[in-house]
Amino acid sequence: MSKVAKSFICRGCLNPVTSAGRISVDIRASAKLELVDKFCYLGDMLSVEGDADAAVEARIRIGLNNFRQMVNGCNFRQLVPLLINKDVSLIMRGRLYNSCVRSTMLHGSETWPVRKENVVALQRAEMRMVRWMCGVKLIDRLPSKELRERRGVDDIALVLQQNRLRWYGHVW
Repeated sequence: MSKVAKSFICRGCLNPVTSAGRISVDIRASAKLELVDKFCYLGDMLSVEGDADAAVEARIRIGLNNFRQMVNGCNFRQLVPLLINKDVSLIMRGRLYNSCVRSTMLHGSETWPVRKENVVALQRAEMRMVRWMCGVKLIDRLPSKELRERRGVDDIALVLQQNRLRWYGHVW
């Protein structure tokens, strides 16, 4: 069992386990636990500080990877015609984005103690992808609100808040 635990590395996390010093705690005669600053658990980064910075960074990286390379197990090159084809409506491209990319970016976000900086980072990452889908460059100076309306979806901050409230209602 110790060989499996040492060899496992989560594909979603760049550095799955970090530690300032190699400190371990004996829990039994045959088992030791290493004390770490942050680690990946079920695709979510947990840190000793208790903030959501590491989790947001990991989820943005996973969402961008899904957007660039693979979406829901499909080769990204197969989806490029859908994402940039002018014959496919922006609404349809927005739905594809919501189901394949945004869902991975917001996975586990219901429990994040988010700050303004975390929401801004999520919005920036999302708008980068939305501008690419719409064929708009930053120099074109189109407002984010207009691009979201073209795509037919809400702001990621609003979706994040709705997810948290839905989770709160579920556990309360």
